[in-house]
Amino acid sequence: MKKTLRFLAVTFTAITLLASHTRAHNTAPERPNIIFFIADDMLPQHFNCLSRGQGKNLSPNLDRLAREGTLMLQQHVVSPVCTPSRYNVLTGNFASRAQNQYFKQITKRNGQSVVEFNTHILPTDQTLPALLKKAGYTTGMAGKNHVVEVEGLKQFANFDASAKDPANKALLKSNHDHIRQAIREIGFDFADNVYHDNASFLGLHEVAVQNMDWITEAGVRFLNQAQTQPFFLYFATTVPHGPTEEKRSWNADPRLTAIGYLDEPPKVQPARHTIPKRLRAAGLPVDDNTANILWLDDALGALLDTLEANGQIDNTVIFFFNDHGQRAKGTVYQGGVHNPSIVWRKGGFPVGNTSDALVSNVDFAPTILDLAQVDRTQYTFDGQSFLPYLEGQTPNSLRSLYFELGYARGIRVGDWKYMAIRYPEHLENMTLEERRAVLNDWNDQRKRRHLNIVTNDPTKPFSHLTAIPGGGDAEKKSTGFYPAYFKRDQLYNLAQDPNEQNNLAENPKYTAVLKVMQNALKEQLKTLPGGFGDLK
Repeated sequence: MKKTLRFLAVTFTAITLLASHTRAHNTAPERPNIIFFIADDMLPQHFNCLSRGQGKNLSPNLDRLAREGTLMLQQHVVSPVCTPSRYNVLTGNFASRAQNQYFKQITKRNGQSVVEFNTHILPTDQTLPALLKKAGYTTGMAGKNHVVEVEGLKQFANFDASAKDPANKALLKSNHDHIRQAIREIGFDFADNVYHDNASFLGLHEVAVQNMDWITEAGVRFLNQAQTQPFFLYFATTVPHGPTEEKRSWNADPRLTAIGYLDEPPKVQPARHTIPKRLRAAGLPVDDNTANILWLDDALGALLDTLEANGQIDNTVIFFFNDHGQRAKGTVYQGGVHNPSIVWRKGGFPVGNTSDALVSNVDFAPTILDLAQVDRTQYTFDGQSFLPYLEGQTPNSLRSLYFELGYARGIRVGDWKYMAIRYPEHLENMTLEERRAVLNDWNDQRKRRHLNIVTNDPTKPFSHLTAIPGGGDAEKKSTGFYPAYFKRDQLYNLAQDPNEQNNLAENPKYTAVLKVMQNALKEQLKTLPGGFGDLK
């Protein structure tokens, strides 16, 4: 125990002294093109390169990246739901630093930051695409937004109205143009074929379907346009996030998009009717999991084929990242924050096929800037570049990782992890009538969009993510499913208990360790907006 305490104390002291923004030098003769491919809600069993998914998928292009690139086995995310994770990636900073008005109002009202689907990027924010653009890169985005602030979108009077109605089609197109402009204003030269939100939240039920081919068409078009200078493509899929059922995803009408019906379907990926044939030929079942993953892999294949055809692949680095862990989405348990990623370039990296470096998704921005040979000493990031680890340097064993989501905060130092759950006093003291009103309003909105209801019971406890009785849909598979889920303080030794089943916070034997970890979290919270109960 004394040895453990000394390690934690030395680690914490070192963390506060180490400079985290030393520039890594890339000796490549020319700056690389960069593609950041971000998928949506993939599960561990969707990856053949992970033990849970080995042999379960037909994904030759993703398999190629894993085989030829570096699998970051200890990749983590700060905030494991869509919006803040994308904020982390595109800014290199914690989402609790968001400056959009709605988020700031929530923080002021609660006395603490509540990181949910509310942390939006503004044109005034420091962003990765803007910094790359300033450095001479052509920047492009295709696919799911769900993070850039877009004001003034027009609402549809009837969620069940027809997308073929000329007025509704015009409204879809107008909103899409408005969204594209907002994305350009945060640093992208090119933005097209964008889903502003999850498919079920685009305003019309008829367009609440996936269209991977349409997103890929814009990505390929950007690659074909970006010929005269290095480029950065942020390519964001909407799959395998729901809806996953055949007729609303991989086998939906290929003409149906976020802007309504196209005159002709895109033809940049293998035809959808070949998906079942190819799966059966590979000896795999045809279901929504296998079909959607093959559909996503076809998108990656189309990008790779375009790079090959244009002679760009030899000087392109590809990041493949899933937005967060799915086994405990909506929590900062390891099942939500641990999320392996892949970094690929032709010929690989000196580190080899795998890396155990402890890294976070706020690290992507400084890493990409180092790859692009951008002097970032004048900029501040919460993340750290992991390019030195790819190039073969020994990872920093003193690295700590911070996590934030909803009413939960966490910190990891070595194998120790501490989690704290704190609700503002006004939520702790809500009356039954107030809880019922909150739940009824939430459920009414979901019924209008034909979405499932988690619970009608106002006495259910809140989740870590949302102050809604019973929790929201995003975290429903995690709410209450850990032994200590509702405990205010949780301490885990991940080396001995990787699934966080044995909370040591109330064990007198670990009182000193708990104190060290609480102090580490307190030091991190000092640098961030808002309070956090007795910890700030």
